[in-house]
Amino acid sequence: MQCGLTLTRLDADAAHPDSTFVEDTAVLVPRCAVLMRPGAPSRAGEVTTISTALRERFPQLHEIGAPGTVDGGDICEAGNLVIIGISHRTNDEGARQLAALLATAGYATCFVDIRGIPGILHLKSGVTWLGDGRLLVIDELAEHEAFRAFERVIVAPDDAYAANAVRVNDRVLVADGFPRVHETLARYGYSPLVLEMSEFRKMDGGLSCLSLRY
Repeated sequence: MQCGLTLTRLDADAAHPDSTFVEDTAVLVPRCAVLMRPGAPSRAGEVTTISTALRERFPQLHEIGAPGTVDGGDICEAGNLVIIGISHRTNDEGARQLAALLATAGYATCFVDIRGIPGILHLKSGVTWLGDGRLLVIDELAEHEAFRAFERVIVAPDDAYAANAVRVNDRVLVADGFPRVHETLARYGYSPLVLEMSEFRKMDGGLSCLSLRY
């Protein structure tokens, strides 16, 4: 209610314990919807479940095919630019397929290889699009050439977990326990909505992982 959203809650999927991290199963942008092919084989069944829910809402639903793999957590939409992370879950072939699909819908793309950056599983573990030409980003990624056109709000190493946030209308959803990040967001004019994330963090999950947004 605080963010002006309509929520669709999915049933629990006991067969797939990682399915709470639903963001990895699809990429939804205003002009394109794509089912992912997760990099962890144990998560393949999650896509079948989410496809049922999505086909009710998207008449044309594309798919990533083998041997490509893409996790939705590696995809950062920044307006008409979609930044695709190359990670241990998203491979070059999957990134190429996704870029081609997005191009048909009028989106530009760029690639950011994060495989050499310790401590982040997905691209969005370290970067959030805040709108207004601005990124919230960890120090290790701040100088990457893909981000030089943006104003960068840099997160200190001790606060790196909070770099995974979600801008929703006038609010920014952000993990609890990182007051410096909360204060910085407020100073830039955002309204942080602080959420408890400790249990999801134990599973290496970030805030954006828990929903698909469109």
